[in-house]
Amino acid sequence: METLLNPSKTPNLFIPKTHLFKPYFLHSNFNPQPHSSFNRRPLSITITCKVKTSQGRKNDGKNISKKIVLTDSAPELSNEEIKAKPKGGGKAWGVIKKFPKRVLAILSNLPLAIGEMFTVAGLMALGTAIDQGESPEYYFQKYPEENPIFGFFTWRWVLTLGFDHMFSSPVFLGTLILLGTSLMACTYTTQIPLVKVARRWSFLQSADSIRKQEFSDTLPQASVSDLGVILMGAGYEVFLKGPSLYAFKGLAGRFAPIGVHLAMLLIMAGGTLSATGSFRGSVTVPQGLNFVMGDVLGPTGFLSTPTEAFNTEVHVNKFYMDYYDSGEVSQFHTDLSLFDMNGKEVMRKTLSVNDPLRYGGITIYQTDWSFSALQILKDGEGPFNLAMAPLTINGDKKLFGTFLPVGDTDSSNVKGISMLARDLQSIVLYDKQGKFAGVRRPNSKLPIEIDGTKIVIVDAIGSSGLDLKTDPGVPAVYAGFGALMLTTCISYLSHAQIWALQDGTTVIVGGKTNRAKAEFPDEMNRLLDQVPEIVESSISKKPDNIGG
Repeated sequence: METLLNPSKTPNLFIPKTHLFKPYFLHSNFNPQPHSSFNRRPLSITITCKVKTSQGRKNDGKNISKKIVLTDSAPELSNEEIKAKPKGGGKAWGVIKKFPKRVLAILSNLPLAIGEMFTVAGLMALGTAIDQGESPEYYFQKYPEENPIFGFFTWRWVLTLGFDHMFSSPVFLGTLILLGTSLMACTYTTQIPLVKVARRWSFLQSADSIRKQEFSDTLPQASVSDLGVILMGAGYEVFLKGPSLYAFKGLAGRFAPIGVHLAMLLIMAGGTLSATGSFRGSVTVPQGLNFVMGDVLGPTGFLSTPTEAFNTEVHVNKFYMDYYDSGEVSQFHTDLSLFDMNGKEVMRKTLSVNDPLRYGGITIYQTDWSFSALQILKDGEGPFNLAMAPLTINGDKKLFGTFLPVGDTDSSNVKGISMLARDLQSIVLYDKQGKFAGVRRPNSKLPIEIDGTKIVIVDAIGSSGLDLKTDPGVPAVYAGFGALMLTTCISYLSHAQIWALQDGTTVIVGGKTNRAKAEFPDEMNRLLDQVPEIVESSISKKPDNIGG
């Protein structure tokens, strides 16, 4: 028998004529025997065939003979095969090759990742409960060995494990790195393969396979093409291949878990950079004085690197406060000027609580205030600046006081006028016996005479409490949280898949979804109800029209 191969390109090329052997021929020449290494019975078969090609018609009369040898045992290995066979090290090499997969399988384990997340959360809670950045003496007193918390927790735990700087401690950073590794392993081993599978156009050629889906139905008089049009109108991506149909929608929901993992990694990377690469510091500056940013800022980790902005000088032009009608402080402001190394003013801004100043990657926050000095006139002389000291009282309200000596200042029992203030808007004065003498407002220019001394309150000089910090991880953290919210919402999109097969005039339909499983059958029934029915009479009339 001769079969023509690709006649359009090689019209004269034929496959060789092969003689097929009947079973009785093999049975008559080959009698299997029990296996023995000393008794092998070879069987020789000779095959003769003729080959016709476009270039080989000269060899029409020549026969080509080949001999096939059959034996009833396996052939011996050649020397090359023996050399190529691994000796001893093959098993070890197999273990080495499987090691990365085993590590990935362990790291991508869901219970392990959940445990890591709870550990990170617990360490963060512990870092909130333990005061951070204090001196060792503080922890000696707060967590003494004589009275351990829970019977075992003392200052040794805090200082040894680095809980005094929790968010840059090796324990916290190591757990964070382990969690990030688990997220990457889960993404690589689980999420990415799921997306690859979801992106494939998988056509089901068997009606039984379609009926095994979560939802299945049969349309007795329908066309798979009409079904495809209906699905396209519902937002599905539709693909047709002969009698088979495949459609899907919501593929973004399959990508969303990868986005969630990447967002979490970005948040952790930003948090780690903030903990190990930032500078922080606080200062209380009286009105009219200066400070240099670099003298206040201190590094928080081994990645902290100063910038040129650290040489900027800050001058406090003015500090003032706003008050409620009740007299309570409502807001406080600081007018700041920034100067470069050449003394040139590069920026000026009045900052307040929740309205910081930002310059060169450094952020200055208004966080506190204090009473620096009280400026007075004494018997028409001055002005004199009296330093105000904070006084300890019961409660959280602030109280500041100062003392003006009257009489013999060299005496061991010096007496004078006491002045107290809760804020910058009023000063309460007491005489040498401690009796109330009166209240004066700064800048009122209204004198008061106490024990023969005439006093005028000229001004109340406040101090601005400022916090300075650099945080290079903030952009990454903000971007990570934004991406996390977006991808979390996208992950709730259902990824629905539908298969259909045309069987005569019947269409078998099946589908499944990863979310909204209760709503999916209702949606499918609504779509299938829109598929038009094929009317048989319209088909049967066509031959009559042609014949007529």
